[in-house]
Parts: sequence; structure tokens; C-alpha cells
Amino acid sequence: MPQPGNTPEGAHMPSRPAGKRQTLALLGGLCFFLSTLEYLIPKPLPFMRIGLANLPLLLALDILSPGDFFLLALIKVLGQGIIGGTLFSYVFLFSLAGTFASALTMYILRRLFGKKRLGFAGPGCAGAMASNCIQLVLARYFVFGTAIRYLAPPFLASGFITGITLGIICEYFCRRSRWYAQHTGYAEHTGAQHVVAAGPVTDTTTGDGEKPLRGGLWHAFNADELFAAGLIMALLFLFCPSLPGRILQFIFFFILLLLSGKKLNVLSALLIMAGIVFFNLPAPYGKVLAVIGPLRITQGSLLTGVEKAVTLEGLVMLSAACIKNDLRLPGSIGGLLGESLRIAGLLRIRKGTIKKGHITEGIDRLMLETEVQDYEERQAASRPKTKRNIRNILILGGIVLLTAAIGFMPNNLLK
Repeated sequence: MPQPGNTPEGAHMPSRPAGKRQTLALLGGLCFFLSTLEYLIPKPLPFMRIGLANLPLLLALDILSPGDFFLLALIKVLGQGIIGGTLFSYVFLFSLAGTFASALTMYILRRLFGKKRLGFAGPGCAGAMASNCIQLVLARYFVFGTAIRYLAPPFLASGFITGITLGIICEYFCRRSRWYAQHTGYAEHTGAQHVVAAGPVTDTTTGDGEKPLRGGLWHAFNADELFAAGLIMALLFLFCPSLPGRILQFIFFFILLLLSGKKLNVLSALLIMAGIVFFNLPAPYGKVLAVIGPLRITQGSLLTGVEKAVTLEGLVMLSAACIKNDLRLPGSIGGLLGESLRIAGLLRIRKGTIKKGHITEGIDRLMLETEVQDYEERQAASRPKTKRNIRNILILGGIVLLTAAIGFMPNNLLK
């Protein structure tokens, strides 16, 4: 890893530093990026999280103002609800309560003791424990009743361990990160003087981060209308009454992704889905289909794993197809959410920057490069926004209706 004081070959600074809104959106995008990774990790309870998406909140303790810090917490919860497809479920309530309990606890501790006397492990652990405690209280009244006492010990123990671990990881990253030094002046304590951004951005996609179709159909769609259509299709997908229907919708979303011109690593997607199915098998229930050594493959666990895998990748594909970089949701919070979703897409495009054995350097470079690219795209955003077109609206309406029809098709065939 190059020393912080050395300028990498071809490095350059952005024409001006990122503003507070841009930094907030970047941290929000990092929350969404990490939330996507965390969703892949199997967990015994639907509201249990390892807390990867809390890393940006830890980073933000010394970067953002109090108002922006808690706004980031809200953006994080909304984004997790969209990415995980839990926005309209009780899981969203658990996430909302847990995130704000964690954020408040971490912020109070940081302000009471300061950065010099208290590192990130303390706030990380305390935040995780606060989040788990409030979620256990909610689970007591909404889900498990008095049986929650059997789940509480391992749930709290996992929060204690993961909270400390994430805090240590954050501390390690901040002591070596040029991006963090650039935003906090941490170079005064670490010797990371003359902070520079990473090398030039070499993206091969268009300004929207996607390749236009032949005839420019997808490129011609208004971003707001495309997002609205995607949101309706996501609801149709989540409330699809049968697994066969959801699988057909999944295939349809894959076709839409191809039509949008965006790339998909098919092998990676298949491996992720296979991993989700495999890690759901150890919790057997229902009819036994096969026995492989100590592992019993049951119908219930297999179907649950398939449903989770199809749902996750289907939502990811649909989001990739229906979220354009020029998306601007109404209101200040909606605008920040849209910017964070766009930046999450930039992070996913550049995730290859993170190499095995050089994770800290990779994440640091990922943040620096994404910040530079985000700034350059903002500077080039003067091109006129795609105008509304009645033909395109009708096409999107037809796509939504087709999604609904595909979801109910298996039920109609069985009648």
C-alpha cells in the first residue's frame, strides 16, 4: 500500500472538495452497498443483522454534524428497506428502532469522551447492544412472546462480538485511510499529510452508468417514471402469491436488466443464490427429501432458501434496471436517498477495486475514486433531463401489467 504522503502515479485531486451533501450521499451509498453484502449472510432471525451497514455511521461520527448524522441513519434505514424488500414489513420497524437506538448511543458516547479518549470499538459495541436490546423488546411483543428469553442470550452475545469487531475494523481503516484523513484532518494524528485522491477514473460506461439500447429506448425513459414503475413491480414481486410465479417474474427482471444495457455477472449471481439456498438447509422442517451424512434436506428449508435467493437477486436485478443516475426523488430526503442509491451503483461498478489481502487499501481507493467520479458526474449533469413522453409511459405501464400477469400465471394454469 502506498504511504499516505506519497502521490500515486496518475493521482489527481478533484477540482474542489466534496460538500457536506455529497459526503452524506457517499456515506449513504456505502450503507446500501454494505447492506447488499449483509443480506447475503444467513441469519436465524429475520431482523438480526451483523451490522456491516453501521460502518458508515461510525465513520460519520467525526465527519457529519448532528443533524446530518441522524439524517444518514434515516437514509440507511430507508435504503435497507428498499434493498431488502422489507419496507412494508415488521422487519422495517425493527430496523428503524435498532438503527436509531444504535446511532444515538454511539453519538452520545463519542461526544462525551471524544475521539482521543474513546476509539471506535467502544461506540461500536455499545451501539450494537442498544440496537439488539430494543429489537428484543419489540420481538417480545410483536413476534415471539415470552419465548424471547431463549433467543436473548445468543442474540446479545452476537451483538457484543460483532460490535467490537466492527469497531476495531473501523479504527484500523481510519488510521490508514486517505479518504478519512481528507474529511476529518485525522492526518494531524496519523502523519497522513498531503492527502491525495486516487488515480483517474476510467469508467467505460456512459454518463448514466449504463449503455444505451439500440434506438435508445431505455436511455429515453424518464428516471422518475422508471423508478415508479420499478417500485410497483417490486411490490408485485414481493406479494406474488406463489413461488413459481415469483420465479417467472425473476426471469422477466433478468430480461429487463439485459434490455437496460447494464452488465450482470451470471456466474456470480448463480453462486450467490446457491450459497443462500445451501445455508438455509441446516434449519430443517417439513418433508425429508434426502439425507447426506448429518445433513437432512427438507422440503420446507429448500423452498425457503430458493424463495430467499430468488427474491434477493430479483430485487437486485430490478433495482439495477429501474434506477438511473439522474433519479431525483421529491423533497430533500428523497433527493438524498436518490443520490445515495446512484452512488451505491457506482460503488458496485467499482467493487473490483477491493482485492483479497488488500481490503483496507481497496475500500479507501474505492471511496476516493467514487467521490471523484460522483463530483465529475455532478459537474456534467447540466444536460437536460429526459422529458416525459406519453409513449414511454404507456410502455412502462405495459411492463408493470406484464409483471403482474406473469406472477399470477401459475395460479391461473392450475385452475
